[in-house]
Amino acid sequence: MTAPIIAVQGLRKSYGDVTVLDGLDLEVARGEVLALLGPNGAGKTTTVRILSTLLRPDAGTVTVAGYDVVRSPGRVRAAISLTGQFAAVDELLTGEENLRLMARLSHLGRTEARTRPAALLELFDLTDAARRPVKTYSGGMRRRLDLAASLLSRPQVLVLDEPTTGLDPRSRNDLWAVIGDAVRAGTTVLLTTQYLEEADQLADRVAVIDHGRVIASGTAASLKSQVGAAHVELTTATGIERIETDGSVGDVHRILGDVERRGLLVDSWAVRTPTLDDVFLTLTGQPAEPGQPATTEARELQEIR
Repeated sequence: MTAPIIAVQGLRKSYGDVTVLDGLDLEVARGEVLALLGPNGAGKTTTVRILSTLLRPDAGTVTVAGYDVVRSPGRVRAAISLTGQFAAVDELLTGEENLRLMARLSHLGRTEARTRPAALLELFDLTDAARRPVKTYSGGMRRRLDLAASLLSRPQVLVLDEPTTGLDPRSRNDLWAVIGDAVRAGTTVLLTTQYLEEADQLADRVAVIDHGRVIASGTAASLKSQVGAAHVELTTATGIERIETDGSVGDVHRILGDVERRGLLVDSWAVRTPTLDDVFLTLTGQPAEPGQPATTEARELQEIR
């Protein structure tokens, strides 16, 4: 079997008397998209920062592309690219100038430093805006430029820490499309997000983290199936009735026929299936709602600075 491109065993990290990671285990296969979900303060950002060599773990081992993040941080940084929650681009430079600057900092050869930015500007639909200052870009355009910069060096692993925070639905969909293009080109993606639709759309596999540990992992479909079966939801004058179904047209037709024979007066009906929101609520005991960084996350950022 091929070794995982990311392997985490027994990862621990504390800030004073607050334990953020408590023996976290995680593996990501080469070419996979893994979505890391969890409530605020669960340890997602801390995990990302350790994987990216921005933080040292207190205990445990972490390897990325075969290199230990503590013993070989330079090798790890050469293999990955990190896109955080806010676009890290220079507003005074044009989009083209930003990418050319990053190409030089990434030590690309002279020819590739010229051709690679042009290719990425086209891929991310930024060619027409390439010579405009970034301060004139919309939020979605800045995020696409930031992601383009992350892909300049063709990283083996792309780490996306809540990449669509603050974007409107259309810009979010656009960004999903270009992330999909990167994956098809062979890049492995580790994604943290609080938008569960995003995880459902992009991820091959989902890992749910809470209190510093992975408490469940699997495909979105397998996690949903653990929550419960699909059901037909009937709204009547006296309340809501739920009838389990396999979701097929034939079974739904059978259920509605039985409702008609019973003479039940139904105001509306719908087929409901478990969602990742249901999975999240069941596993963590709280809804998945984007919010402000938890106290431990804020403390972590202060420590990094």
